Amino acid sequence: MDSPNTKPYNLPSDAVWFITGCSSGIGQALAELVAQTPNRVVATARKAASLSSIPTNDRVLKLELDVANISSINAAIQATLDRFGRIDVVVNNAGYTLAGEAEATEDAEARDVFDTNFWGMVNISKRCLQIMREENAKNGQQGGVIMNVTSVGGFIGFPGQAFYHASKFAVEGWTESVAKEVPSTWNIHLCNIEPGGVKTNYATSSLKQTAVRHKAYSDPSFPANKLLAHIGSEQGRAFWAEPSAIAAAMYQVVSRGKRIPIRVPLGPDSWGLIARDLENTKGDLDEIKDISYSVGDPKQLESIHFLK
Repeated sequence: MDSPNTKPYNLPSDAVWFITGCSSGIGQALAELVAQTPNRVVATARKAASLSSIPTNDRVLKLELDVANISSINAAIQATLDRFGRIDVVVNNAGYTLAGEAEATEDAEARDVFDTNFWGMVNISKRCLQIMREENAKNGQQGGVIMNVTSVGGFIGFPGQAFYHASKFAVEGWTESVAKEVPSTWNIHLCNIEPGGVKTNYATSSLKQTAVRHKAYSDPSFPANKLLAHIGSEQGRAFWAEPSAIAAAMYQVVSRGKRIPIRVPLGPDSWGLIARDLENTKGDLDEIKDISYSVGDPKQLESIHFLK
């Protein structure tokens, strides 16, 4: 298949960035960075008052946006088109963590995480795919980039945040599929941004606990409690990356004039954990190969060669 991610992307000098979740952390840092370039930026957050740190000038548009609300999404995107006429880079950054045991998590809590982390990304991306294909072409620059901020937790699941990880795995699967779905002639590129630990509100004000904790998992030595205690401590977060460093790396990925990989780990912890997980997965594959190959016809693999 001719995937667009095998082709280089050239960022327009006056590119329009549409970024969600700009009230703090990575989104805020990226909006502030883009505002210092000749590019233009649409910085969004649930409350416009939270965007005060981002410069105000004719290249910056600040909008209120609730990514879990379709009407709010449509209004923000239309306001962007009315102001700038196109959207070149979408950064789906808005999201939050839900911590607690999977057994104790209520359905409503789990669905709310998916509404923000997954469906918000989907509804923005689907609308912007059409804009990048059709509206941007009217402005002489067909195509664009959709960057979905997942996490190393979009590649690896850790204890105590099962529904958060499920939402991020869903984002990664959706992104990879669509990246391979759009023809290269459209010049649309999608990628998953996978930061490791970042000094944001992830482990503090954005860390939502389940309404109830399960008594059976209360032992402090159990995996989920050990991990949550680690990320909840200042010592555990001591070596995490600064949001500005993540923002600079994201800008580099888009602006360097090269192909944009479907997965972009950011941070030694993210890269190292993913590399280790790949090694472990390879070991599992080798161990189970005989059983796996005993099912079906060996020609099954040859029959889908077009998916390479």
